[in-house]
Amino acid sequence: MIDPPREEAKQAIKTCFNAGIVPVMITGDHIDTAVAIADKLEIFDSKIDKSKQILTGNELNYLSDNELESIIENIRVYARVSPEHKMRIVNAWKKKNKIVAMTGDGVNDAPAIKFADIGIGMGITGTDVTKNVSDIVLADDNFATIVSAIKEGRKIYDNIKKTIQFLLSSNIGEVVTLFFGTILNWNVLYPIHILWVNLVTDSLPALSLGMEKEDKDIMTRTPKKVKESIFDGNMGFSILYQGTIKGIITLIVYFIGHKLYGQSIAVTMTFLTLSLIQLTHSYNARSNTESLFSIGIFSNKYLNISVIITILLQLIVILIPSLREIFKITYINFEQWLIVIFASLSIIPIVELVKFFTRNNKTKI
Repeated sequence: MIDPPREEAKQAIKTCFNAGIVPVMITGDHIDTAVAIADKLEIFDSKIDKSKQILTGNELNYLSDNELESIIENIRVYARVSPEHKMRIVNAWKKKNKIVAMTGDGVNDAPAIKFADIGIGMGITGTDVTKNVSDIVLADDNFATIVSAIKEGRKIYDNIKKTIQFLLSSNIGEVVTLFFGTILNWNVLYPIHILWVNLVTDSLPALSLGMEKEDKDIMTRTPKKVKESIFDGNMGFSILYQGTIKGIITLIVYFIGHKLYGQSIAVTMTFLTLSLIQLTHSYNARSNTESLFSIGIFSNKYLNISVIITILLQLIVILIPSLREIFKITYINFEQWLIVIFASLSIIPIVELVKFFTRNNKTKI
């Protein structure tokens, strides 16, 4: 009689190791059975003697909590364990400042599942007690589903960071424009322009960044540290430098417009530049390390649609006379449009240059 592991479980285990996740087998079965299954799944660390990676419930009884903590990171298989042993194993991992996920289906698994950071119950074979104390219940009782969920979770986390970075850098760009414009006694924008940028220009691209596909290396990164802030990894620096550059570019456009064409056209060009530079920068925000050209300029269809819609709304504002009056802007000619478009697109090569040096220096910005 044999209860073999699922075929997809072996690949899932391999993915876990690549992602910096340590899978550990805890079973009430005989040690020989546990080792045979662990061998098939390739759970053991090839760099460590296999005998030092196996622990039985009886051996656990003779170990103090401190002794267990000292060897916990080397143990891959536990056999003939009791509910109390499972609690001790989970507790030892938590004391190492690790996020612990515990799976199980029986009543004897319930205490450890409840005590773990993430309790995962089995929806098919799991008992009601186990499912009730679980944070997550697997509908298919498949370990590979947990790994798929981790991948999806990392993608969601990344996309939240991209959205936050885009929105905050956009806001800093507005602050820089208004702050230095005021210091220089330049009437660069009106309140309705800022309101339009915040409500229309920023919102649709930000939502679309939440639909971005996962990065290629998403399951080869090490897990985030427990106390790691969302702004770690120099994300704060990226927000500051990108926002500042956008503000400087917008001010330069106002200066050129005011010098060559007068105040009314200068304000119009500034408003259009601030709006359009946010749209072009949304493509930069898709990755902090990978080049936009390597991930595909137009590979996020939701972002493409949102940018097209926003540009159309922007054109409506400037082409309809009544709306131009409301926004206190004027019609601009082809030459002035070229200045606005060139300035708006200039943020892309600037950020690409920073990404290039980032990759070469192996530093995440």
